Amino acid sequence: MLEIDWDHQKGWHSPSIHPFKNLDLHPAASSLHYSLQCFEGMKAYKNKDGKVLMFRPDLNMARFKRSCTRLALPDFDTPEMIKLIKKLLEVDEQFVPNQDGFSIYIRPTAIATQPTLGVTAPQFSKVYVILSPVGPYYPTGFKPVSILAESHYVRAWPGGSGDTKVGGNYGPTILPQALGAEHGFQQLLWLFPETIDGKPDQLLTEVGTMNLFVYWVNEKGEKELVTAPLESNLILPGVTRISILELARQMAQPGSGSAFEGLKVTEGKMYMHRDFLKAHAEGRIKEVFGAGTAAVIAPVNRLAYEGVDYPIALDPSDPSAGAGPLAAELLKRLQDIQYGRTKSDWSWPINE
Repeated sequence: MLEIDWDHQKGWHSPSIHPFKNLDLHPAASSLHYSLQCFEGMKAYKNKDGKVLMFRPDLNMARFKRSCTRLALPDFDTPEMIKLIKKLLEVDEQFVPNQDGFSIYIRPTAIATQPTLGVTAPQFSKVYVILSPVGPYYPTGFKPVSILAESHYVRAWPGGSGDTKVGGNYGPTILPQALGAEHGFQQLLWLFPETIDGKPDQLLTEVGTMNLFVYWVNEKGEKELVTAPLESNLILPGVTRISILELARQMAQPGSGSAFEGLKVTEGKMYMHRDFLKAHAEGRIKEVFGAGTAAVIAPVNRLAYEGVDYPIALDPSDPSAGAGPLAAELLKRLQDIQYGRTKSDWSWPINE
């Protein structure tokens, strides 16, 4: 693991890479009492030549920096932090799986280690990074999930911290998630109440800990991929999210060779009543999926809202398919980059 301490007098201490061990924390450490903690989730992959490739670490570290700033944790040099993580991966390279679908998960974490009680900017903190080999999220192929649209609890609110990976964003979601699981739902669809045209409605934000995508035919008759916009601090700016948006826009270009040429790709608001339920009733919802580091893409085949189930077809032309054609093509293109089958500046070799 990698460990770096910081204090208000000396700044950052010398980094240390050492065998995995427990942390030694004072019982009054402010990270334990006031949620002064944040983290990142990222992965590295081995290509067919055995080279280890990090996937878009610059975006993860930029977000990590924003999360630290939101908590008044100390700033750091992004390129230097990436260099240190590369060095850690070099040391533990033997643990990076070399099978397709497998990867190594990288968890950078920042915590306040201030050894006194009191809600204040910390004068002592620590960044550490741990690694874990992980297998494919769907070892036997796509497994679509059912989601419960949560209208009682909210995950984030305007002006809050929902656009950062701070620990306080995650703990309060566990109870609603457990309540949903008791009714057979794998994930929650987080909603946010807003009034549209004088009528109360619910904005679709995220699904579980993933960004949400809806592929539909809009009221103008256009095939459109929609995800919530980055505004009001309501959603996390996911690395997989921006990657999907960029790939979908490439696929939409004339001459791309994709079946989705002409697709409209939008970062925009979608509301439950005004948009989703109306489109579902009219047969215009084509695919729904979540996107994140762990699963990459998680297709949705059922959504429940206010006691009503709304089935979502994955691929009408293939009832046995675990994902719709758009989700499947996006996943393939993403994984081709992650495993080095397609050359891209999104892949960062650790030895270069």
